[in-house]
Amino acid sequence: MTADNGRPAPGDATGEGDATDGGATGRATTGDADGATAAREAAGGREDTVAAVVRQWRSVHPELDTAPMEIIGRINRCAALLQQAEDAPLRRAGLSRPEFDLLGALRRTGHELTPSELARETFSSGAAVTKRLKQLTERALVERRGDTRDRRVAHVRLTDAGRDLVDGILPEQLAYERSVLAGLDGDGRGELAVLLCELLGRLEGRPGLPRT
Repeated sequence: MTADNGRPAPGDATGEGDATDGGATGRATTGDADGATAAREAAGGREDTVAAVVRQWRSVHPELDTAPMEIIGRINRCAALLQQAEDAPLRRAGLSRPEFDLLGALRRTGHELTPSELARETFSSGAAVTKRLKQLTERALVERRGDTRDRRVAHVRLTDAGRDLVDGILPEQLAYERSVLAGLDGDGRGELAVLLCELLGRLEGRPGLPRT
């Protein structure tokens, strides 16, 4: 999986295989080596997991351009490690990441949502949302009411227990995220946010992206 919001599945958190490989093709350039050097300098001279993977691929296929792995591989690796850490409080609460995303969508929008609206908010399929809502309803974290004008439409809202659960988990996740970013100065965080926003915008603009 990717879980909702395009996040990698917990099983990918080791950083092996797809979590580090960029799957790029093309021809290697001098700039690639410069990028690897810059990455090592940023890491205090240490070679990270992705650098080792890239180096190995270059020895096997020196004719290929592995530069995308320097970026995409690190994004995947960071996402996997972040999700592994941030999913720990969810597991303690008996929630999956997609279930928490549904609860979070209801909490942050502040009003009832239909299953179709939840599917759009969490970038999920209708079938997946239906299944997750059933589980959350059984746990009394959400409740559904029928539409007075159209019986085919349901409106979903958080229960008090669901709201309290989200409000209890979110501060812990934000505190962890702040600690992760503490090593970057304000300018670095701002630049990273802009670059990731640009990349995400390009990816979200592509039609036909799979929904989970």
